[in-house]
Amino acid sequence: MEEHRQSWKRGMLWCAENGKTTSSVKQINALILISATSVMRRNPFGMDICCRKGSRSPLQELYNPTQLSNTAILHQIRRDQVTDTCRANSVLSRKRRVLTPNDLKHLVVDEDHEMIYCYVPKVACTNWKRVMMVLTGRGKYSDPMEIPANEAHVSSNLKTLNQYSIPEINHRLKNYMKFLFVREPFERLVSAYRNKFTQKYNTSFHKRYGTKIVRRQRKNATQEALRKGDDVKFEEFVAYLIDPHTQREEPFNEHWQTVYSLCHPCHIHYDLIGKYETLEEDSNYILQLAGVGNYLKFPTYAKSTRTTDEMTTEFFQNISSEHQTQLYEVYKLDFLMFNYSVPSYLKLE
Repeated sequence: MEEHRQSWKRGMLWCAENGKTTSSVKQINALILISATSVMRRNPFGMDICCRKGSRSPLQELYNPTQLSNTAILHQIRRDQVTDTCRANSVLSRKRRVLTPNDLKHLVVDEDHEMIYCYVPKVACTNWKRVMMVLTGRGKYSDPMEIPANEAHVSSNLKTLNQYSIPEINHRLKNYMKFLFVREPFERLVSAYRNKFTQKYNTSFHKRYGTKIVRRQRKNATQEALRKGDDVKFEEFVAYLIDPHTQREEPFNEHWQTVYSLCHPCHIHYDLIGKYETLEEDSNYILQLAGVGNYLKFPTYAKSTRTTDEMTTEFFQNISSEHQTQLYEVYKLDFLMFNYSVPSYLKLE
C-alpha cells in the first residue's frame, strides 16, 4: 500500500498540455493525465487492432475496421460529440489537470475481459455492477439478477482503478476498453431525489443531507424537520444544488454529481458511451464485444417506479425560471457532452 502511495506522489508530477510533455517528464513512469487532444482519436492508441493473432480483446473488436457496423458508427458519433465538447470548452481542454486516486474510484476494472466501466449512479449502475461481478468472478453468482442489490454496492466485491499502481493504471487505460452509461441529466436528478429523499428507509441520506438542506433552505423549519430531514421538497433540493456554498463545503454526492466530474471524459478516452435510453442495446453490444454475449445478457425488467420524462416535467413545474437557468448551468456540460437537448419544459432566462 505504501508503494502505491509513493507511486501516486510520483504520478502527481505528470502534467500535459495539448497532448505533449516535457523531456524530463517523459522519463517519469506516470501517465495519469490523458489529455483531450491526445486521446480523442478514432484509433486512439495506435494499436495494431486489425492484425493481432489469437483472440481479440474488446478494444480490438471495437476498432476493427473490417467489422464496421451501424452500431459502431453510432458510438463513434457519440465519441466525437464528447471530443467536440471538450475542445469547444477551453476550461476543459486547455486547463492543466492531474487525476488523483479519488478521481478513479468510479472506474471498475475487469481483468479477464480487459474492460473498465465508470459507474454513474441512477444510470443502471446496480445492474451493471451485478454484471461486472459475474464477469470478474468475484462472487458466487452466474446470473446477475441473483445478486442482491445491496451486495452489488459492496466496494470489496469489485476492484476499481485507484487500487492499482501508476504503471498498472497506465497499461489498463491504454489497452482496456473503457465505457460508461449516461442519462438525460434532469431525469437522472429527479430519480436521485425520489430515491434518496422520498423513501422513508433512506434515513442515512435524510440525516446526512436532508437536515442540512432543511436548515439552509427552509424558513421557520420545525424542530422535527431539522432533526429528521425526511421531508425535503424538490424546490429545496434544487436551491441547495445551485447554492454556491454547497460545493465550496464539499463535492456533490455521487448520486447528483455531474458525469463529467465522476468519469472525467475530457481526460480519459471512453471507447463506448452507452445511454439509458438505449440501455439494453448498448449493454448487450458491450457484452458481445467482450465475447460473452452468447451466454450473458444484460438484465432488463419493467420497473414501475422508474423516473420518466413526464415525471421530470411535473417536478420542474414549480421551479422558478431563475432557478431552472442556474441549475441548467450546473449540468450544462453533461447536456452538451452527451447530446441531450434543452428540455422543452424549461423556462430559461
